[in-house]
Amino acid sequence: MNGPVPLPLDVDDISFRATAGELVRRSILPTGVRVLSEQMPGARSATVGFWVAVGSRDESEGERGSTHFLEHLLFKGTPTRSAFDISVSFESVGGEHNAATAKEYTCYYAKVRDVDLDMAVDVLADMVISSRIDPDEFEIERGVILDELAMADDDAADLGSERLFESVFGDHALGRPIGGSPDSIRAASRDDVVRHYRANYRPQDLVITVAGAVEHDALVARIEAALKAAGWSDEAGEPVPRRSTDAVALTQGRPVLVVPRPLEQATVLLGVPGLALTDERRPALSILNAVLGGGMSSRLFQEIREKRGLAYSVYSFTPSYSDAGLFGLYAGCAPRNAAEVASLMLEEFDRLAADGISDLELERAIGMLGGAAALALEDSDTRMNRLGRAEISTGEFVDLDESLVRLARVTPASVSTLAGDLRAGVLSTVVVGDVEPALFDPTSAVQPAATSPQASS
Repeated sequence: MNGPVPLPLDVDDISFRATAGELVRRSILPTGVRVLSEQMPGARSATVGFWVAVGSRDESEGERGSTHFLEHLLFKGTPTRSAFDISVSFESVGGEHNAATAKEYTCYYAKVRDVDLDMAVDVLADMVISSRIDPDEFEIERGVILDELAMADDDAADLGSERLFESVFGDHALGRPIGGSPDSIRAASRDDVVRHYRANYRPQDLVITVAGAVEHDALVARIEAALKAAGWSDEAGEPVPRRSTDAVALTQGRPVLVVPRPLEQATVLLGVPGLALTDERRPALSILNAVLGGGMSSRLFQEIREKRGLAYSVYSFTPSYSDAGLFGLYAGCAPRNAAEVASLMLEEFDRLAADGISDLELERAIGMLGGAAALALEDSDTRMNRLGRAEISTGEFVDLDESLVRLARVTPASVSTLAGDLRAGVLSTVVVGDVEPALFDPTSAVQPAATSPQASS
């Protein structure tokens, strides 16, 4: 394949070869359902995903947490299958099945042997289209989700990450927690969740992706039969438009947040606004992330763990969405070292912005990213997810060769410029642990903003 392949919504059938000759096809059914497949020669299994482009950012007031609540409920049974039947369908053939709710999509997926792909399509279609959302099951699952939220609140890294998103994204919908809050889950009504279900799980919203041992025409025929059997009509429709990719300005939530917890370790997070998914600087961001905090040879790891022994885990991360993103630094350390570790992380960020990276660091980062991508693509799960994100989020398919071409265009100067642009953004600091808020006074090097720190229990 030469260059990215666009996936316009007004073209019904697209077919091309990816890096190693894998056949990739996309068909838009008359109902608006989109089906994408990637054939992996020699594979004896396949991963299938049913996607809808609705996530936590799409919830209106009174619906907070409904998307994640619904994800749980679709496993609880249909008119023809109980929750036990659904589990048995996959486990009796050694398959895996699960789901994931994100900020911009929800995906229900399964991995099975090639001979069981038809079964997986049938069961997932039944789940996604025909869920009963039984009132009794609704109340049982409410308790399960409250336990899940409590478990996440007990995890300092999860708690800190949620608070960092709130701090960096402010009142933007991306700042909201995916699972909602205990209050919103307690207040959720079955009618509200059913309304959310009916509004967002329609043929024009559905994207189905399969990677592995799959033959596209047979897959399309099976999907059409499964969707009809699950209760959808063959009424004509068109796919829903993709989200806007116009970058949005963010208003910071709070500059410094210390969450006191009687823990043996402190979780330290620093964050600034990052890049949207379709930003042309994404390859440079990947290089920046790899050099600064992407592995054991990264600057953060070498300086803070290897040279000073101040933290066990330290890294950087780059979540991106259709119209915004975040660039973050993370460390877990002893509470007494939290302020020093935060200062060191910021110093390394500043040094990279001021001095850039060397040619050798660039070469190592390209090798690391290219190798990691190639290894990941040995797995049908990764390829299935790549198809889904391409169709829902970016509107183009980028294979390994094109990814490497884009990385090869990155220069040390472009990384330095991007680092400076990111560092100029408003900095948010979140610390979870047995730490004095005064250690993170906004007049320090960690947080230069002229705003008083705020504490939360």
